[in-house]
Amino acid sequence: MPRFRRTALAAGLTIAMAALSTAIALPAPASAALPTAAVALGDSFISGEGAGSYTPVVDVNGVAQGFPGWTAPNNNAFFCHRSANASLNQANLPGIQNRFNLACSGGQPHDIANASQARTNGRTVAAQLDQLRAVAQTQDIDLVLIGLGSNNSSFTFGSVAEKCANRFIADAWTGWWEFWAYLNGPVEQKPCTDADLATAAQLSAATAETTAAVRQVLTTLDQVDADGQHRVVFQDYTNPLPLDLNPQFHEEDSRDDTRDKFRDLGAERYAAGCPIHRASLAPGHRFSQGLGTIVKSTRDTLAAEFPADELVYLNVQQAFNGARLCEQTSSPTGALATPIRLQDGATGTFVISLAGKDKIAIQRIANTCVSYFQTCQESWHPNATGHQVLGQCLAGAAVTAARAVSCVRAGNGTVSVS
Repeated sequence: MPRFRRTALAAGLTIAMAALSTAIALPAPASAALPTAAVALGDSFISGEGAGSYTPVVDVNGVAQGFPGWTAPNNNAFFCHRSANASLNQANLPGIQNRFNLACSGGQPHDIANASQARTNGRTVAAQLDQLRAVAQTQDIDLVLIGLGSNNSSFTFGSVAEKCANRFIADAWTGWWEFWAYLNGPVEQKPCTDADLATAAQLSAATAETTAAVRQVLTTLDQVDADGQHRVVFQDYTNPLPLDLNPQFHEEDSRDDTRDKFRDLGAERYAAGCPIHRASLAPGHRFSQGLGTIVKSTRDTLAAEFPADELVYLNVQQAFNGARLCEQTSSPTGALATPIRLQDGATGTFVISLAGKDKIAIQRIANTCVSYFQTCQESWHPNATGHQVLGQCLAGAAVTAARAVSCVRAGNGTVSVS
């Protein structure tokens, strides 16, 4: 067949096929649906600090950082401490195929839209929004867990815990005429008050920072979520300590914590995980409630601005009822939070007992936490079992029809969300 005739025939067939496809309106090939995902954003109570089994964390340069050693700089990405035992990973979330923990221990509102290392004491990780955008390229984000507010430009959970615990230790091991030789300067020996933890002005500023940061999260989600359908759970904070210590921890050797020097009692409470004045407990709970107010206020403000979004406030302040540190005589066994644990030098070996140690040894141990914060940063965070409970809380918040729920642990250990 001459080449011309073959070309003409091909052209005729092309025209005929085009006409046929136009008449039948053949559908375009369907694109594969993206896998569904749950994402965690925020700070240590979400990342899994205290729960162990920490996974490598990708730094700002795209390098996965594994454990760098106890004497490494604390700004290392690994010390975000993203745990395989974090609540996001333990929650029963039907329909969710993949989970991405983007939270970071020490995370602040600043870190949502900015690289953490751009601020003082930040870690070498990219902005959490940049990490979220990367996930959205391959995943359909259906659930987002946010825990934000305990760290901000006014105060941090770690600094609050350090302040109150150090006051107790200083009071237990030194007399009123002595001073505590601490790297950050002298330490008071009085219990913490409300003003020592956070003032009304600081809480207000923290609320504004948190609201602005989460507003950016919601705006970004509306831009990048594959199907535009997602639920955002705003989790607040639970206090690792009870309203009062079990009577077993009230005094030792006929000394309580209202008198000068009480080393045996100090050692007993440290071993049990609760080196704290009893008088500091009530201010500590009011501080936790203040953090809850930050989270709820943020959710309520943004619910009005994003009426089409599913925004749920999850109150977990009673999630550890009956199982806080020093609430039972067996503490820290059976508690849902990690005890305060320090190291005598960045050795990797935790000091379990302070019994028989003099104040010079105690000061040296306490100062290790200052020089190498990673040696003590797990202290007073939910442990793996605590995150299992928080996972039950999240599971309930993920399916509730309500927009504000409380997760409560009963005396028999059952957990309910309502």
